[in-house]
Amino acid sequence: MTALNAYLDAIDALVARIRESQTEAIQRAADLCADLIAKDGLIHLFGSGHSRILVEETYPRYGSFPGFHPIVELSVSYHTQVVGANGQRQAMFIERIHGLAETILRNFEFGPNDAMMIFSSGGENAVSVEMAEGAKRLGMSVIAVTTTRNCTLGRIADIVLENGGVPGDALVHIDGLETPVAPGSTVGGAIVVNALKAAVAERLVAVGKPPLVLSSPVFVGAERSRELFEASYNDYRRRVRRL
Repeated sequence: MTALNAYLDAIDALVARIRESQTEAIQRAADLCADLIAKDGLIHLFGSGHSRILVEETYPRYGSFPGFHPIVELSVSYHTQVVGANGQRQAMFIERIHGLAETILRNFEFGPNDAMMIFSSGGENAVSVEMAEGAKRLGMSVIAVTTTRNCTLGRIADIVLENGGVPGDALVHIDGLETPVAPGSTVGGAIVVNALKAAVAERLVAVGKPPLVLSSPVFVGAERSRELFEASYNDYRRRVRRL
């Protein structure tokens, strides 16, 4: 039980770090996102590798709403087979290739009310860094969700949201094991993006533009849930069709 408790203690500390150090940055990011979404803009979401998890956590997800646009490249994030075709080696190789981000960006027509949010725990791989650089060249503000602002991605971004994790990510040291286990950046990243979504929703309601939330039948019943899902999907389609 020692390792289990060590991990839970580390996560408690991670949550405390986010609350103590990231509240102001999350509020600034929420101001930006709410302003752009209220103007029918989009917050584009990008992450490679396991950072794809946080893209999907933002939208579509129960309790989330349109205004966020996931950009997920399978070549750098579909690696559950680990080895063989579409394996982890290939994904890690591809995300380090210079020029990939620019190739991805050429697929879209971005607007004046758009911004880019990039998820990268380390903040150093080429595709994430160059996605930020490309977005800024296109006139977009960049929000980075990463472990520390003292990384290449953090130095490029206009707003940095730290996930409360530690360099190297793994949190638990076990006697007899050479390296630590049990990462924390995904937990911290999910806390950050859901706190951000809550703050954005609050702002949208305040300006008379309540978001169309993907809502569970637990809260509204099956029929109303289906109606809200369709309304949310329809609004998402309306927003992204210009891309």
